Amino acid sequence: MPMPHPPSEPVGDLPPPRGPAEHLDRRGGSAPPFAGIETSLSPFATTTGAAAARPAPVPVPRRSTDLPPVHTALVCVALPGLAISTEQGQLTGHGLDGFYRAGRRTLSRCQVKVAGREPLPVQARMIGADRARFVGTVRASADSGPDPDVIVERTRGAEGTERIVLYSAASRALRLSLEVAFGTDLAELASVASGWPGPELPATVNDSGLRWTCAAGESAVTADPPPADALASAGLLRWQLELPAGGSWTVELRVRTDRTKTHRAVGQSAASPLAQPRAVGDDPGIQALLHTGAEDLRALLLRDPAHPSDTYLAAGVPWRCGRAPAEALAAARMTLPLGTRLAAGTLRSLARTQIVGSGARSGLIPGPLRDAGPHLPPGCTATEATLLFPVLLAEARRWGLAEKETRELLPAAERCLAWLRTAVGDGTYLADPRPGGPFRCETQAHAHRAAVLGAELLDETGRPGGEGLRQWAQQLRAAFQEDFWVEDGGGRPAVARAPDGRPLPQLGAGTVHLLDTGLLGSGALAPGLLDKTRTEHLARLLGGPAMDSGWGLRSLGAREAAYNPFGHRSGAVRVHETAVAVAGLFAAGHEKEASALLRGLLDAAQTFGHRLPEMYAGEQRTQGGAPVPHPAACRPTATAAAASVLLVSSLAGIRPDAPAGTVTVRPVGSAPLGEIGLTGLRIAGGPFSVRISRLGLAMVEEAADGLQLGM
Repeated sequence: MPMPHPPSEPVGDLPPPRGPAEHLDRRGGSAPPFAGIETSLSPFATTTGAAAARPAPVPVPRRSTDLPPVHTALVCVALPGLAISTEQGQLTGHGLDGFYRAGRRTLSRCQVKVAGREPLPVQARMIGADRARFVGTVRASADSGPDPDVIVERTRGAEGTERIVLYSAASRALRLSLEVAFGTDLAELASVASGWPGPELPATVNDSGLRWTCAAGESAVTADPPPADALASAGLLRWQLELPAGGSWTVELRVRTDRTKTHRAVGQSAASPLAQPRAVGDDPGIQALLHTGAEDLRALLLRDPAHPSDTYLAAGVPWRCGRAPAEALAAARMTLPLGTRLAAGTLRSLARTQIVGSGARSGLIPGPLRDAGPHLPPGCTATEATLLFPVLLAEARRWGLAEKETRELLPAAERCLAWLRTAVGDGTYLADPRPGGPFRCETQAHAHRAAVLGAELLDETGRPGGEGLRQWAQQLRAAFQEDFWVEDGGGRPAVARAPDGRPLPQLGAGTVHLLDTGLLGSGALAPGLLDKTRTEHLARLLGGPAMDSGWGLRSLGAREAAYNPFGHRSGAVRVHETAVAVAGLFAAGHEKEASALLRGLLDAAQTFGHRLPEMYAGEQRTQGGAPVPHPAACRPTATAAAASVLLVSSLAGIRPDAPAGTVTVRPVGSAPLGEIGLTGLRIAGGPFSVRISRLGLAMVEEAADGLQLGM
């Protein structure tokens, strides 16, 4: 769903993405495509030359840039359906309240009155990724004393349903009315978010409910049992009922769109591409996090419209309900322990969007720009997605992707790798964005991993080009050690190098990608850009108080200029980066730092009901405190939900090589969560279960036939 930005020239490799699936995130998740987005702290800003001589642009009235707060909202998700509610339970039409289908609000008001009174809200909670339950009470009779005599339970579902149950707590029968007032504007979510949803539409009576129609579409609500009265002018349905002592009465409401053919949500069908994982052991928090994460992943699944058998993950709700290539690939990679079907569907879907031809952009996977914080200009997620594509294919093959599927996707991966070699040219580093952008630390990490894993993939499938990729990766490793390492208090990797060679020494969470080197054959990890000594320095920095907030890893160190605990790239805790840090630190043998970050993330998850948002404030943890939500964070989000899978698999140290028929299990020796048993995983197309003892020893309890335990 496109967010409201004025047109402008693009920054970086690609023009602004078009269509509802690749919008520009107004929170900064993807920056608006303005030429020359800079801040006063950016070392790339300039006021000389022609740019300085240009007249200042005439101010243009713009819609509000303040997004409605969602940190306290109850968001039910079963894409393409959403239901967003406050803790009060009533849908009032204010803010984001409402039922949504494919990015359009199908119902904005659903207000209940019992005996002429609104229920007093007493509880609101999620009971699943796609469902919320609200409980209220009503004193329906004047002589009931201080105790309520009617309990109102509302169960709201993302697919467009609401079940209202009235329970009597009275000692005698009650005659009362139930009134539900409805309304809608049929507005797009982007318009609702910008504060311009449009007026409520007039209703007409339709069958056992009401209908609204405008040029954008239609919406209707039906009730079972039908109401005694339906008032179109007020958008009101009314029932008169007698509630016996101790009895109950139920009405089912259903919101539907007539002009749009509806499909059952992918995650609610038997064809879900994700296995059902389970973790049991000493720490109950890991199972709760894994269960909720798996539910959210299924709720975020979308079908490729042109190829419904291929599915991928939406980036996050409510702001990023469409396809975001870099996030879809990253999340699919983290969920490989749940099977390779999601990875295959994601790769096929994105391969269809790949730019082909003979130009400099041939091979790119299109993607929007992303704000990079106060010290860097926006980066291009097309670069990240293009580098992630061959990595996901190579690792999916290790987890058991069929050779036939691998070979079908190889041409797209080869085009990605050819783009990398062309983009680097005769140089050593990959600029982002191109041309002329800085050389980002994390971009070099992504590029190096793509080259090493891509080379092995090409070699093992009999394709040429592997040797050239390996030679460049070796050259990059040698140069990176010198050019990107800043000798400052023990040393640190620079967050980037300016085009003129100046290093930017700020300490940020983007450096965690240096620890994520990727999986090669025989369960070996690919070499990284840092040697052992520098990796140890980085581990100490990530585990230090400037980066570890106690709830997870800050995106920018607390001692850096422009640090902001709420800045999504300048100090907030981003769950994805924290999970990558935990997995990378465990793999590198730095268990103390990894365990502290893991514990902080698990404790934070408990305060969020185990549904982690994409980010939250990086304020320092205090005794008895809780992480502070970010008011505009997506929740749920694909990478945060997938992080739960990455965390449990990294604890077990599972490293499969399905083509070789082996799996290596190297668990964390300190067993930071005690004993843990993992079931419901999949390797080589079969079930896989492993148990880790309190001594850090692994026992494989279930595996596919023919899969041998490697060393």
